[in-house]
Amino acid sequence: MLVSDFDFDLPEELIAQEPPAERGGSRMLLLDRTTGVWRDDTFAHFPEQLRAGDVLVLNDSRVIPARLFGVRTRRTDEDEPAAGRVEVLLTERIDTWEWSALVKPGRRLRVGDGIDFTGADNTTLHAEIVDAGERGERTLRFTPVTDFDQCMDALGHMPLPPYIHRSDRALDRERYQTVYARERGSAAAPTAGLHFTPQVLAQIRSIGVHICSVTLHVGLGTFQPVRVAETGQIKLHSERYELSAECAEEINAARGDGRRVIAAGTTTVRTLEHCAATSGDAGLSPHAGTTNIFISPGFRFRVVDALLTNFHLPQSTLLMLVSAFAGRDHTLAAYHHAVEMRYRFFSYGDCMFIS
Repeated sequence: MLVSDFDFDLPEELIAQEPPAERGGSRMLLLDRTTGVWRDDTFAHFPEQLRAGDVLVLNDSRVIPARLFGVRTRRTDEDEPAAGRVEVLLTERIDTWEWSALVKPGRRLRVGDGIDFTGADNTTLHAEIVDAGERGERTLRFTPVTDFDQCMDALGHMPLPPYIHRSDRALDRERYQTVYARERGSAAAPTAGLHFTPQVLAQIRSIGVHICSVTLHVGLGTFQPVRVAETGQIKLHSERYELSAECAEEINAARGDGRRVIAAGTTTVRTLEHCAATSGDAGLSPHAGTTNIFISPGFRFRVVDALLTNFHLPQSTLLMLVSAFAGRDHTLAAYHHAVEMRYRFFSYGDCMFIS
């Protein structure tokens, strides 16, 4: 298929720049993936779409303040000045002190350059560029400090997506984070989870729905732009994931009983379907590792029966995943309706539930 097969017209004013006034106050489009019939609703009614025995799977990855601003401090050659303002987006932790990152200005930052990061409270970090990747990414090695995470929290900014045309603010520390976030590591929020509140989760549990979590640290693999013409040429970056024994057991029991498995977000889908493909026909087993699974129309889903997801970018791999799940024609028809009805799109936008 062509990447252009997943295009649609999206007015820029529908791209949400702010979260809704209250968490969970979003609209929700209901889509029947068998018939293609849709219905307008609100996320407040999401629990009504669930039934006792369902298993709702969340991604508990926690967004880190991964955007850092610093100064280049080491001369790369005799013809360039030693100092210069630098922007760094950390995308994946490689080991204790090494990270993959995107950097600006990319052309001037080379292997051997050093970068100093200093905060208003005199918190400091120093990193050296130790490798450069084929797609513009860099590997940074940080000088060891006593509490790296604390320094990151003091120096870093929340990594809002580039289509949000403003700097991060204090409210984003809370609102660009799910209420159940636990494991630090994501460079972007698993945005379907942003709608949930503790009250909604409690209501869901009271129905008799089982809730469990996987972890997929969102990085370049989920949000990298598509630069090829055909979907068969798409290759995603790998992202780290973990499926616990408890969650695997919950899902296996549900599958055995004919109960539904509902994924909150495309990152959850990718984790579960990767693990299913790795486990074979014997059922899910605990997994941890990396995945670059790409899901597009024609994919056979082994685990997920229903999906809660936000509205995604035209020609994006996430829209391709949704189209694989609900059918391309049904998905694009629902998206055209969402545009007509002025739904809010992308990370801070509204959601759809596909069953």
